[in-house]
Amino acid sequence: MDNQYNPKDVEAKWQHIWQEEQPFSASVDSTKEKYYLLEMFPYPSGRIHMGHVRNYAIGDVVARFKRMQGFNVLHPMGWDAFGMPAENAAIEHGIHPAKWTYENIASMRHQLKKIGLSYDWKREFATCDADYYRWEQLVFLKMFEKGLAYKKGSSVNWCEDCQTVLANEQVEDGCCWRCHNQVQSKELDQWFFKITNYADELLDWTDKLSGWPERVLAMQRNWIGKSYGCEIDFQVAGDDEKIKVFTTRPDTLAGVTFMSLAPEHPMVEKLVTAEQSQAVQDFMTTVERQDKADRTSGDLEKIGIFTGSYCLNPFNGEKIPVFLANFVLMGYGTGAVMAVPAHDQRDFEFAKKYDLPIRVVIQPKDVDLVADQLTEAYSDPGFLVNSDQFDGTDNESAKEQIAAFLDNLGVGRKTVNYRLRDWGVSRQRYWGTPIPIIYCDDCGAVPVPEEDLPVVLPTDVELTGEGGSPLARHQQFLQVSCPKCGKTARRESDTFDTFVESSWYFARYTCPDYTDGPLDKKAANYWLPVDQYIGGIEHAVMHLLYARFYTKILRDLGLMDVDEPFTNLLTQGMVCKETQRCPEHGWLYPEQVIDGKCELCQQLVEQGRTEKMSKSKKNVIDPNQLIDQYGADTARLFSLFAAPPEKDLEWNEQGVEGCYRFLNRVWRAVADNKELITDAKVGADISGEAADLRRKTHQTIKKVSEDIDGSFHFNTAIAAVMELVNAIYAFKSAKESPGVLREALEAVVCLLNPFVPHICEELWHAMGHEEGVELSGWPTWDEAALVTEEISLVVQVNGKVRGKISVATAAERQAIEAEALADENVQRFIGAKEVCKIIVVPGRLVNIVVK
Repeated sequence: MDNQYNPKDVEAKWQHIWQEEQPFSASVDSTKEKYYLLEMFPYPSGRIHMGHVRNYAIGDVVARFKRMQGFNVLHPMGWDAFGMPAENAAIEHGIHPAKWTYENIASMRHQLKKIGLSYDWKREFATCDADYYRWEQLVFLKMFEKGLAYKKGSSVNWCEDCQTVLANEQVEDGCCWRCHNQVQSKELDQWFFKITNYADELLDWTDKLSGWPERVLAMQRNWIGKSYGCEIDFQVAGDDEKIKVFTTRPDTLAGVTFMSLAPEHPMVEKLVTAEQSQAVQDFMTTVERQDKADRTSGDLEKIGIFTGSYCLNPFNGEKIPVFLANFVLMGYGTGAVMAVPAHDQRDFEFAKKYDLPIRVVIQPKDVDLVADQLTEAYSDPGFLVNSDQFDGTDNESAKEQIAAFLDNLGVGRKTVNYRLRDWGVSRQRYWGTPIPIIYCDDCGAVPVPEEDLPVVLPTDVELTGEGGSPLARHQQFLQVSCPKCGKTARRESDTFDTFVESSWYFARYTCPDYTDGPLDKKAANYWLPVDQYIGGIEHAVMHLLYARFYTKILRDLGLMDVDEPFTNLLTQGMVCKETQRCPEHGWLYPEQVIDGKCELCQQLVEQGRTEKMSKSKKNVIDPNQLIDQYGADTARLFSLFAAPPEKDLEWNEQGVEGCYRFLNRVWRAVADNKELITDAKVGADISGEAADLRRKTHQTIKKVSEDIDGSFHFNTAIAAVMELVNAIYAFKSAKESPGVLREALEAVVCLLNPFVPHICEELWHAMGHEEGVELSGWPTWDEAALVTEEISLVVQVNGKVRGKISVATAAERQAIEAEALADENVQRFIGAKEVCKIIVVPGRLVNIVVK
């Protein structure tokens, strides 16, 4: 064994062995308890970043730990490979998206293997593989057959210049990310998944997912947004048309003084009068430039325009103006809001801006609110006023009473509303899964026959960036015979939202080579649900909600018997670093700063805030350089030791150096004692310093086991091992008790293996073991070894602390009394005084009572 730790050689050796022997391959084994560990799979951008290192290292610790505990562990890896970046690369660099994607996958696979992650690489796939998305297309056809997939008109972000639909993230300050022209709303036919059919089940299960962070569950509950209230009809003045609103506050109906509609509301065209036409058109143009998410923000300025029309308040027949308002969206409720400015802050601000009436209809107890003196809306409980026969009723009771009143009039009804809307899955892009539908003039929308799947994405497309879907211009792909009547028809040119692929990949990992359907039910039922899922909280109401919905779809299609995809969820923190900025050259990479100065102009660099590592701020550390300099084990150890997994990790160069020095100490501890501990055994009679080290060893095993298992306190687990290594270096009785030293060193190697597997495998074999450290099993602690041989007792004289003694744990009372009386400091306070009584409190203190 080399006395010098060389991480490059050690890591290359073990990565080669793992590649050849495939020790992390998993298979169904009903005799063993399974454990499915999964991190959210990456987009193949071509290069890993420190966020990848941290995320995957966290997962690898758990996978290796569970494997050592004897679980049958499934720990797969694959690629979320469809999406816009590949198309952008094709346009910018003239490289086909498929070539760009698969080259990036090869590069990232190589980088991930250099980290030493214990993946079952035989299960690897990319979502752009036809063998993967063919089954996604089949599931879609089953959903279409059951009415769970449908097409309808929908308002989308449209760029006229590019002739394409844009996702919300492609709209920047109201402009197209590519051409920078203004984006407008446009009605287009889009495909949807009926996620709303599962709203109640998705909501109910948030109370059963005890292994999920409450923050994520709260975000999903809010996104689903189930609320109880009334649907109320407001008659348009002088017309038979009715505006439907949903409200959770029917108790405030008498306080409605105007109506607010979403600019996208289908009734807008009918409601706008000739006099208001131009003003409304100008307003609509302004709102089209506003991001939909911003429009619901409390910080956005609330603007509106009078349509010229009125509607009637069904409670009192009052004629009220109908406005369009930027803060009302069609995606929420009915797209119409009854405005009660005295009791809703948004309505209050809007009414003040446009000088609209404010009427108080809820009064708090012992306070008299006056409308024109209000500085903000009153939204707390109270009693009804200005509400005719309901005056004096507390507002909670009034909700039920007014709902019944409206029902009797035939203008309202109690109902349940959801914020959740059906999932729009159409994308006018090339690099995605083709939607398997054929359009026939005679037969309408016809599903592609199952035997014709997959509908393969053609590779001979021209990506010009000029707008529109390339598939819509690809005649060989587009033109096809109708499966029903045989006449000339055309294929759907839209592709799926990439969230569809990521909504079931975890299930396909259980049977990636299965060819008789999307899932092998036996394998899926064995492995699923995922026992531990790891990923960012930014996916709380997109990927994580869609995955839950899709799991229920697969269940209801009879493909598996699983209700939820993930039993436990860990949302890891970000990797952060301080930013550095040159007054002349802007943000700088760390390597561009030398002695606090910009290497380009020698000006002093401004130290900025610590922020999430990002290329835009250039505060990034290249993990490949880190691994080349220190080794993968050091990179892993720092990312796991510097902060708990759920917290943000702040980059610290000294911390990296410290982790590297620690691994060198571990290496030397084994190398320096290798000959001494060979074949050494723990003896029967252990005492003194040897007993102390053995106790420390078993205390550490217990501490690390408890810190890893379920709680993921990796930083404190590593700190405990560091303390044990310190105790090993301080051990002076190695020659007399080599077995105790060997036990301690073996514990260090076993306990560190999930964190730093390369060095641990090397050291384990250096100590004479033939099988791998992971096959040796997780160490267990001996309760007897935890017992302290000596205890410290406080000694009091007449109730005041005068000394401290150490006695054997099993010492008898007489021996304890004698030791206390013999203490030099205690003797000073007793002197010639007569000892009346000695009180011994076992395990705590001795109190000597003197005259």
